[in-house]
Amino acid sequence: MKDFRELNVWEKSHGLTLKIYKATSNFPREEVYGLTSQIRRAGASIPTNIAEGCGRSRDTELARFLEIAMGSASEVEYLLLLSNDLNLLNSSDYENLMSDVIEIKRMLTSFFKKLKADC
Repeated sequence: MKDFRELNVWEKSHGLTLKIYKATSNFPREEVYGLTSQIRRAGASIPTNIAEGCGRSRDTELARFLEIAMGSASEVEYLLLLSNDLNLLNSSDYENLMSDVIEIKRMLTSFFKKLKADC
C-alpha cells in the first residue's frame, strides 16, 4: 500500500482535474450533460485510479490501475482537442491543459515501467 498523496503524478493529475472543472464552467449550458460531464469524469478518473491502485496490496494491481489512468488521460486528451475544435476553450486554456495531460501521460508511463521492472 502506498500513500497516493505522496505521488507527484497523483498531485499533477488532481491539479489537472481542478483546472478542467474551472475551464469547463464556461461551456454552454446544453453541454452540461454531454461534453462538460464527460471531460470532468475522465479528468477525475486519472487521480481516482491512481489512488485506488495505491490502496491495493500488490504492485501488479497498482500497475493495472495506472493503465486505466492512462486510458482516462488519453480520453481527456481527445476531449480537450474536441473542445478546442468546437471553440469551447480559449487557446491559452487548451494549451495549458494539453501540456498537463501530456506530462501526466509521461509520468504514468515512467511509473508503470518502474513498477514492471521491480516485479
